[in-house]
Amino acid sequence: MTAADTPAVELRHVAKSFGTRRVLDDVCLVVPQGRAVCILGRSGTGKSVMLKHIIGLMQPDSGHVFVQGRDVTLMDRRELSRTRQQIGLLFQHAALFDSISVGENVAFPLRRHSTMSSGEIRDRAEHLLAQVQLAGEYDKMPADLSGGMRKRAGLARALALEPAIVLADEPSAGLDPVTAAEIDRLLVELNDRAGTTLVVVTHNIPSARVIGDELVFLHEGRIIAQGTAEALDDSDVPLVRQFMQSEGAG
Repeated sequence: MTAADTPAVELRHVAKSFGTRRVLDDVCLVVPQGRAVCILGRSGTGKSVMLKHIIGLMQPDSGHVFVQGRDVTLMDRRELSRTRQQIGLLFQHAALFDSISVGENVAFPLRRHSTMSSGEIRDRAEHLLAQVQLAGEYDKMPADLSGGMRKRAGLARALALEPAIVLADEPSAGLDPVTAAEIDRLLVELNDRAGTTLVVVTHNIPSARVIGDELVFLHEGRIIAQGTAEALDDSDVPLVRQFMQSEGAG
């Protein structure tokens, strides 16, 4: 298998429980390089837990998680740190540091993981902010931004190290339809322009239709449907069809 054929992300028979509650139950998923996959399902079905396994914030009770062909579940702290530098994470609530400026939030991964000079870091952060329509906002504090602007700043930070993979947890949650569409467009452009692999957790069916090459429906810890939006529209599982007919589900 060549590097191009190696999946960007792969979950093999992953299981995770919290107490007696089985959150992931024998989950198998392959995300090819450069593809955009949206994870759908009701609240509490394990979607965000799946993302945390991919980035190594959680360990499965059984099964394995691979990123770029390497088993995350077997990595030591140093290997995991290197792997995480290949992954950008857009948190559900952007998770910006309140005590530093928007620009310094974007610069933070560069200051920590690159050998760039301060001037180069500032230039790179300003360029990223401009890409997400936040040009000139470097010195503003996160509290001065709207929810949509914080999400865009969070996306700029996720892209700072030019990751091969971006994980996005509910990128349009809490946003008005116009702002949500802006976030969708930025993610699609990222996938189209840079070939970045996307794994997006969302309740927003219109967003999933725009972003996803493939949709995966998770229910009670198991994948019960997988395919294009059109395939899920015609699923023989009533819950999946009902979900796909909604404007915003979950």
